[in-house]
Amino acid sequence: MTISLPSEADLSKWDVVLTGPLGTPYAGGVYNITVTLPADYPFKAPQVNFATRIYHPNVTNDSLGNICLGVLKPENWKPASRVRAVLEAVRQLLVEPNPEDPLETRIADEYKNNRPEFDKNVKNYVSRYAKPAGK
Repeated sequence: MTISLPSEADLSKWDVVLTGPLGTPYAGGVYNITVTLPADYPFKAPQVNFATRIYHPNVTNDSLGNICLGVLKPENWKPASRVRAVLEAVRQLLVEPNPEDPLETRIADEYKNNRPEFDKNVKNYVSRYAKPAGK
């Protein structure tokens, strides 16, 4: 995982590059994630979005890439929470999707009821959207 600032003048926006974890259908994929710290951070959770399209029950299957992650929910966010822990939780979501709290119910149902089809669709998205530059 690498983190960079697109503009040193604006420390509230971070670019993150996450590689798909080995042993998952996301392996081989390279995912761009944006982290935006609100003005009242750390009292409010950062906004975290996949900029790279991803086939996942907990990420909106659109260009917004909104993530459903427990630690980011207002009722769960604590000022002592760290962005690093949030990013580790995002990575863990690729290892263990949470189909019980989905943003994409169709994908969650597929994950629960037809894993081979889910894995195939993930791999199609990896090859279509998440290939490293130059590949």
